[in-house]
Amino acid sequence: MPITDWPVEERPREKLLAHGPGAMSDAELLAIFLRTGVKGKTAVDLARELLKEFGGLRALLEADLKTFCQTKGLGTAKYVQLQAVLEITRRYLAAGLLRGDALTDPQATRDYVRLRLQGYAYEVFACLFLDNRHRVISFEELFSGTIDGTSVHPREVVKRALFHNAAAVILAHNHPSGSAEPSHADRVLTRCIKKALALVEVRTLDHLVIGDTEALSFAEHGLL
Repeated sequence: MPITDWPVEERPREKLLAHGPGAMSDAELLAIFLRTGVKGKTAVDLARELLKEFGGLRALLEADLKTFCQTKGLGTAKYVQLQAVLEITRRYLAAGLLRGDALTDPQATRDYVRLRLQGYAYEVFACLFLDNRHRVISFEELFSGTIDGTSVHPREVVKRALFHNAAAVILAHNHPSGSAEPSHADRVLTRCIKKALALVEVRTLDHLVIGDTEALSFAEHGLL
């Protein structure tokens, strides 16, 4: 049965308008993005199959072009559209951090950093550079490595902090393994960077470790 023949309250677009996006399932949201199904399948049917095939929404969003386009009902046009949606989301979250207000919402910071670092299949180390009122100056990915590690040089972090005339820094890196639990090396590195930055009067406010489902804060766990 085509979606147009469904009861109005069950149609994805009408449901979103009536109840908001938070009331939608992953399949319903994806169906709105897909717009159309394929022969014999509605957009919702196709969305459910895609989520099952890829193992969830995140895996679908992180699929590369070749993998994405191998699935019936998807193609280059939809891949480009999806990447545009993801980039719009990144820029929306970044705008909230870079609009000139002091950085006072830890959750917004974690959300933005997670979106920037979570999709990598290898470790990436980044920094949020802040002014003396904790307003974001810049977010930079400074180092990248392998699936289980990367070489980070504290002196380079200091150089970038001085370049931006930053007063404070939030460190961040991802764990492709999925666990946000910091390793012994993570703790040692954090102490080294914090000590190096302190020599030039730059404060280390936090170190965020990005896993599959969470972002662990050194500051909140008393590890800083």
